Amino acid sequence: MTTSPVQAPPTPEVVAALKRYRVGAWVVGVGLLVLVLVGMPLKYLGGDGTVVAIVGPIHGFLYMGYLLLTADLAYRDRWAVGKAVLVALAGTIPFVSFVAERKITRPLRDAT
Repeated sequence: MTTSPVQAPPTPEVVAALKRYRVGAWVVGVGLLVLVLVGMPLKYLGGDGTVVAIVGPIHGFLYMGYLLLTADLAYRDRWAVGKAVLVALAGTIPFVSFVAERKITRPLRDAT
């Protein structure tokens, strides 16, 4: 019978990076949803591009922050490069940043 190795609790630096990442993932996810579910229909169905003009650049700026937060967490928790890239790309697909946030943070939350 094999048992899974006991995971050491995360360091305070990893926990802090995790909290920053979680906030960033939610902010980027909500911004993307507003852009896609409100701004795009208003622009293409209603002919009013105001929401896209305002939320689009804000989301882009926040996404750059999300990339930095993801890189910080990946570095501190010693992720593989492929995992970090997939998590970073999660901020570009509606709803996926929420799924990635839950999946990524669950093992770290369980260890604390």
